[in-house]
Amino acid sequence: MSVASVGRAARESVSGLPRDFWWLWTSTLVNRLGAFVSVFLALYLTVDQGYSASYAGLVAALHGLGSVVSSIGGGVLADRLGRRPTLLIAQTSTAVSVAVLGFAQGPVAIAAVAFVVGMAANASRPAVQAMMADIVAPEDRVRAFALNYWAINLGFAISSAAAGFIAQYSYLIGFLGEAAMTLLCAILVFVKLPESRPAAPEATGEDEPAISMGTVLRDGRYMSVVGLSFLLALIFLQSSVALPVAMAKDGFSTTDYGMAIAVNGVLIVALQIPVTRFIEHRDPGRLLVISALLGGYGFGLTAFAGGSLAAYMLTVCVWSLAEIVNSPTQMGLVVRLSPVQGRGRYQGVYSLSWSGAALVAPLAGGAVLDAYGAGALWAGCAVVGSVAGVGYWALNRSLSRGSVERVEAERVAEPASV
Repeated sequence: MSVASVGRAARESVSGLPRDFWWLWTSTLVNRLGAFVSVFLALYLTVDQGYSASYAGLVAALHGLGSVVSSIGGGVLADRLGRRPTLLIAQTSTAVSVAVLGFAQGPVAIAAVAFVVGMAANASRPAVQAMMADIVAPEDRVRAFALNYWAINLGFAISSAAAGFIAQYSYLIGFLGEAAMTLLCAILVFVKLPESRPAAPEATGEDEPAISMGTVLRDGRYMSVVGLSFLLALIFLQSSVALPVAMAKDGFSTTDYGMAIAVNGVLIVALQIPVTRFIEHRDPGRLLVISALLGGYGFGLTAFAGGSLAAYMLTVCVWSLAEIVNSPTQMGLVVRLSPVQGRGRYQGVYSLSWSGAALVAPLAGGAVLDAYGAGALWAGCAVVGSVAGVGYWALNRSLSRGSVERVEAERVAEPASV
């Protein structure tokens, strides 16, 4: 492929998206560039503060519990207050709480602040996703979500490398650095991003159903997507929970694990945009079936990696491709199934699938590893991926491309609850 063709493909990948999207994208990138604390928090607690590994796990669980709580709260706020106020509240609260965490002393204080940090940090996610759906045309949403996911992974790859160097000199600098970068995100939102929440439709004189959390939970087709997302999240999150433990039992070092997992970030940064260009106009249901099978069997293949680092890297390549296909495709489907006036709540419930999996995956993975061994865990991942694939296939039969678009069109006029 010539340089000119590569340049043309790059221009086509980023062209046609509104200016507000790029400010939101920039805010996401800045936020992930400053994500230092999540990388070194366990080391900070065990090495610098002298706490046990069990206590570090408790703090991580409380951080995750905060994320679960804010998945719902952030979605409701995005619909009631608006996307912009929710982002400002969440990002400012995150900046303050992360800075406080750097100075917190004592196990109770640290644990409590970690819970607040998890709650504040995740509260912005439904608002970001809802705002992106508001400002990007339907035909460009898969591409927009892919670009945003690319920014998340690029920023996190850089911040992960930087966190190691920062921690060598001062953990406090890392806490304050993340606080400063998050505050910069809030400033970007305040200065550059207008409110995007769609106006409520004019009253027609008829009683119209309000969109509440109950509306979301009673939406069977949407909750099917959320449930299937939860299953896939359980699989993907084994990469940071069970995979390093399994590799250590096979005699690999932490450096080996770092090399293997780095393949995931490199592939996402290198392939996310070109793969999205290839899949964005293809049937989302079939793509989700493929991604579920690739994810499940990608982790399933880990059972055969044995003592070969190259084999572990190959399995990472398989499930990374599943992640690349799944993320923008599923986000596009989530938006298309969400009522315009209820996007915040719908996005919040979708975020809950990942937050909930972040709590369940370490417990489930660790329990299976201890009781049955790594082989059973990887076989279980293949089974879960197969179940998710069948689920997406069944969902795809009832949600043809045209029927989903009709659902979205019918829901445009639904009012938001107050």
